[in-house]
Amino acid sequence: VKKGDILFSVATDKLTNDVEAEEDGTLLKILLPEGETAPCKSVIAWIGAAGEAVPDAAGAAAPAAAAPAAPAPAAAPAAAGQKTVIVVGGGPGGYVAAIRAAQLGAKVTLVEREHIGGTCLNIGCIPTKCLLHSAELVSQIKDQGAEIGVETDGVRVNFPQVIAHKNAISKQLTQGVAGLLKQNKVARVDGEASFTGPKTLSVKKSDGSVEEMTADAIIVATGSVNAQPPIPGLKENPNCIDSTGALSLEQLPKSMVVIGGGVIGLELACAYAAFGTKITVVEALDHMLPMLDGDLTAIGVKHMKKMGMEFNLECPVQAVEASPVGAKVVCKNKAGETVSFEAEKVLVAIGRKANTASLNLEAAGLANDRGRIIVNDKMETSVPGVYAIGDCVKGYAQLAHTASAMGEVAAENICGMEAHYDESTNPTCVYIEPEAASVGLTEEQAKAQGIDYMVGKFPMSANGKALILNGGEGLVKIIAGREYGEVLGMHIIGPRATDLICEGALAIGSELTLDELAATIHSHPTVTETMRECALDALGRAVHIPPRRK
Repeated sequence: VKKGDILFSVATDKLTNDVEAEEDGTLLKILLPEGETAPCKSVIAWIGAAGEAVPDAAGAAAPAAAAPAAPAPAAAPAAAGQKTVIVVGGGPGGYVAAIRAAQLGAKVTLVEREHIGGTCLNIGCIPTKCLLHSAELVSQIKDQGAEIGVETDGVRVNFPQVIAHKNAISKQLTQGVAGLLKQNKVARVDGEASFTGPKTLSVKKSDGSVEEMTADAIIVATGSVNAQPPIPGLKENPNCIDSTGALSLEQLPKSMVVIGGGVIGLELACAYAAFGTKITVVEALDHMLPMLDGDLTAIGVKHMKKMGMEFNLECPVQAVEASPVGAKVVCKNKAGETVSFEAEKVLVAIGRKANTASLNLEAAGLANDRGRIIVNDKMETSVPGVYAIGDCVKGYAQLAHTASAMGEVAAENICGMEAHYDESTNPTCVYIEPEAASVGLTEEQAKAQGIDYMVGKFPMSANGKALILNGGEGLVKIIAGREYGEVLGMHIIGPRATDLICEGALAIGSELTLDELAATIHSHPTVTETMRECALDALGRAVHIPPRRK
C-alpha cells in the first residue's frame, strides 16, 4: 500500500470516515474482518516490510485470521412474540421504516437489489444538490464577486471534480445509512424481491441463489424510476439522457435541450446553465412548476432567463432525430408550426413512475393503478399485513421526506401503535436559482376552493440578510384565513428558502395564526425576519415596507 491509500471505512454512531495509510508498506495481516465491531484504538491490521514478522497480536480487536464477512441472515429467528418485518427497498422510505420498526422491537430484514439509500442518496436529491452547490458558487463569484469586493482573474469549472465531489458525498451518506441499519440490528439481504403470494416473497440474491421469505408484515418501498415518453427516435439516440445520466457525465456539454419544465428538469437546467451550458427548455403545457404559487414561479422564470436559459411553452416534442451536434429535438409550437432545437445532450425529465414492474403485484393480489400501489392513511394495502410507502404508492407526493414519514407510519402501525399519514404539513422544495419552497395552499388553490382568505407579501429586497446574500431577489407570501387569521399556506423564493419553509409547516401543523407568528421574536439579521414581516403585512401593519394603499 502507498501512503494516502484508503485502507478501510469505519462507521460510528456519529459519522463514517475513510482511513488512509500513514506510510508506504505491505499489508501483513488483517486482524478485524470486514463488518465486525471493535473498541476505539484497537489494532485491526499490521503494515510493514514484505516478509516482516507480525508483532504479538495481544489486545488486538479480533482473532488474527482474517475471514470474509458472513452474509446477513435472510430472516433471523424472532424471539417469542416478536414481530417479524421484511422491508423491500432501502431508500429514504425503506431504511427509515426498517430502523423505526427495529426501534419498536421488531425483527427486521431489509431487501435491497442495488443501492442502500435509494434514488435520493445515489442518483437523486443529494447528487443533484451537490451539482447545484457547485453551480451556485460559480454564479456567486461571476455575478456578485466584484460587487462585494471579491475579484478573480477567471472562474474555471473542473467538471470531473464536480462529479467526484458529488460521488464522495453520496458514498459518505450511504455508508452512514448502512452503519445505522447494522447498529439497529436490521438484517440486510442484497437481492431482488418479487411476490409469489399475498405475503410470500421470492428473493433472488446477488450470488444467484433464490430464497422464499415471509414475515408478519411486509413493507414495499421500491420507489420510482425515470419515465421515458414514447417519442420516436429517443431511445435510439445515445445523446438523450435522463436525470441519472445527467449526474454522471464525464464532460460538460456546450448545449442541452431539456424536455420537461418540472422540478427535475429545471433544477438540473439551473446547474448546467451556471456551469456555462446553453440551455433550451421545451414544455408541452403552457406553464412550468405547477406545484408552486404563481408569484414564485414568475420570479424563478425571470431569474432563469437572466441566466441565459430559453423557454418554449406549449411546444410538445414530436420526435428526436440524429444531428452532427448530438441530437435534434423536433417540436410543434403554439401556432402549429414545426420547430427544432439542436444540442449536444437532450435531458428527458418528464417525471417518474412507480418502480413496481418486477414485484409481481398480481401474485400478491395488491390493488394498484398502473403499478402505483393503492394504500390508506395507515399505509395499508388491499392485502392485510402488506404495507406500501413512498414513490411506489398512488396519490401522494413523490418526495424523499414524505417517503420517510410514510415509513414511520407503516412501522408504527405494524408494531401496534395508531399512526396516520397527513400530508398537510408537507413542504415542497425546488432547488432552482433562487431556490423556492412551498407548504399548504397556494393562492390559486385557495381561490379554487372558495376560501375567504387574505394575503401577506414581503420582498426579500427589504431584508438586510437577503440583500447581503443574493442582492435581495425573492419573495415571501403567506395565505391565511380571513376570519381567524390561521396560516393556510406559506411560499418562499429567495436565499435559504428550503431551510426556512419548515416554519410554515410548523405553523400549519400547529394551527398558528398570523398574530402568533408576529408575536414570535425573529433573530436579526436573518432571512427569517421576512416571515414575521410577511405575517405583519397580511395584518396591514408591516414595518419595513411602505404601508398598503387604503
